[in-house]
Amino acid sequence: MDSLQAYQMMLTIRFFEEAIEKLFLEGRIMGTAHTCIGQEAVAVGIAAALEPHDAMTTTHRGHGHFLARGADPGRAMAELFGRETGYSRGRGGSQMMMDTSIGFYGANGITGGSIPFATGLALDAKLRGTGRVTVCFFGDGASNQGVFHESLNIAALWDLPVLYVAENNGYAMSTSTRKGLASERIADRAAAYRMPGRTIDGNELNSVYETAAAMVKEIRAGQGPALLECRTYRLSGHSRGDPRVYRSREEENEAWQHDPILRLEETLKATGSASEDDIKKARLTTKARIEAAVTFADNSPMPDPASLTNSLFAE
Repeated sequence: MDSLQAYQMMLTIRFFEEAIEKLFLEGRIMGTAHTCIGQEAVAVGIAAALEPHDAMTTTHRGHGHFLARGADPGRAMAELFGRETGYSRGRGGSQMMMDTSIGFYGANGITGGSIPFATGLALDAKLRGTGRVTVCFFGDGASNQGVFHESLNIAALWDLPVLYVAENNGYAMSTSTRKGLASERIADRAAAYRMPGRTIDGNELNSVYETAAAMVKEIRAGQGPALLECRTYRLSGHSRGDPRVYRSREEENEAWQHDPILRLEETLKATGSASEDDIKKARLTTKARIEAAVTFADNSPMPDPASLTNSLFAE
């Protein structure tokens, strides 16, 4: 993994999400969106551990995973604008983007909804002998869903090539994990299904990458599924307009001290991988890239109303 490239991707995700929040406030995009500000290291570290033919599924908070997997920011932004050039031709919005050509099998607005889907993708890979590993992202709240336990159970029974990644950002919407999880670690639940379970600092990029790479290697070698818990923090609200009354500003200020992007900047400088000028240049270049994505989306055409019923199973 190239640390400087990874840093630029984390910036891409951060600036993309910040742009979305601003665009909503300005009334330039509609609907809703769930940003992953503060969770960038998880997306980038996991994506870097995968091969091009591997598969990935995600949650309602999936922009970062999509971008880390190789999505074009302009087309992703166009989807949020409801434009024809978007990944779903402007018909799906934030939670309905997919591009199987880069191994991204989409987001899901249902809590835990992608877990059985990812398990099915893993079954397909095993039956066909493709060597593909599927990574399934879900949140701490989804780990309390019955489908989580059902999927892990069958994945263990059939030794499926799937890595379940729990992004534990501290809150299931507004419910703290202290009130919503009986076990201290989500990864401890792996033992019930005789699969490896690891809990790591999800704000430390190298830790995420190295742990994920090792687990993916074992899965690809036929050792069956695994569960990885990445502890992080959602610095933004649950969705746009969330006043975050369920947590204090003091708690948030403390969390900002562990911002994964700032931590990586310090590592880059300490190891000599990047200078202060390199970091400034990366920020300017990436910000310009996201501004160009917004311009592309804003200038893209709206879908033709006559095509409204295209691709429907029934009319």
